[in-house]
Amino acid sequence: MSVARGEALPLVRWPAFNAIRASLMNDLPLFEDFSQPCLNPRLSWRREPASWRVDNSAKCLQVNPDSKTDFWQRTHYGFEVENGHLLFLEAVGDFVLTTKVTSKPLHQYDQAGLMVRVSSACWLKTSVEFEPVGSSRLGAVVTNGQYSDWSTQPIAAEQRTVWFRIRAEDSDYIVDTSFNGQKWEQIRMARLLERPAMKSVYCGLYACSPKAAGYQAEFSFLNFEPGRLS
Repeated sequence: MSVARGEALPLVRWPAFNAIRASLMNDLPLFEDFSQPCLNPRLSWRREPASWRVDNSAKCLQVNPDSKTDFWQRTHYGFEVENGHLLFLEAVGDFVLTTKVTSKPLHQYDQAGLMVRVSSACWLKTSVEFEPVGSSRLGAVVTNGQYSDWSTQPIAAEQRTVWFRIRAEDSDYIVDTSFNGQKWEQIRMARLLERPAMKSVYCGLYACSPKAAGYQAEFSFLNFEPGRLS
């Protein structure tokens, strides 16, 4: 924008300015590889676990979820629980969120992966949920109107390392998984119905132990890229 000498500056309204500033501040690329003693200052805990640490030598974030933690709303089981652990950043626009998780589960439903949270009644999570007998469950939970929808597919219990990716495109979300970080397969496409009314969402790493403590999840990195896949 150019302004000639003596010409009045255009009026910039503060709400619009603040919205633009928030977008610029939040929707910058972030790559956290856990190689430093402290977490990136853009990352914050929602319900911080009692036990977690950044392992600089292994370059990973180790999370030991508290006992009886989960994210679930009403469907089938009847209960409402939202006390899981979420390490998040705030995002305004479209983005691609990626991580690699290695799990050391002990109890049924131990889980760790990626999450996008609009509100307590509207969110998405993707992970492997451990089953002590037979195959575990690779899938995603989408919650709208305070009811959760769980889609799953079997995954070998010995498959302990999985890459997860969530692509946010307007109010729609595409969930992809990989076993090598290169070849991706889509496992879910969904809409978060409250998203249009919200200026931003929380997105990041999550972990839960619905049954009991003892599970350890290791996150190798968190990569946030604004925009869409080309």
